[in-house]
Amino acid sequence: MGGGVSIHVVDVSRGVVAAWMRVEVYALEPTRRLVASGIVSAKGLVEEAPLAQRFAPGQYEAVFHVAAFYRAVGLPLPKVPFLDVVTFRFGIDDPDAHYHLPMKVTPWGYSCFRGGA
Repeated sequence: MGGGVSIHVVDVSRGVVAAWMRVEVYALEPTRRLVASGIVSAKGLVEEAPLAQRFAPGQYEAVFHVAAFYRAVGLPLPKVPFLDVVTFRFGIDDPDAHYHLPMKVTPWGYSCFRGGA
């Protein structure tokens, strides 16, 4: 797969994909602008067409709405959740390479990295 960004989100606290979590991706250069916005599908993927396009080299930001997701699935959270909105900044150097971002999340922590898919 050449170019583009894929995002896969798993709720490891419950052992399921994070279906219905809202995610946005922003380009940060030359100014912050929305590239894609969507929800995680039943497959665990953010399946928005703009993510499949070739991305120019530069800095980007993925925004994961963690607390809203856990509240929507009925998990009780404190009034002020430990994680609310998680922002993950990443760089794209090679516009022909595919950048896969697996996100593993719980209400108390997360891991996001460049994967190999």
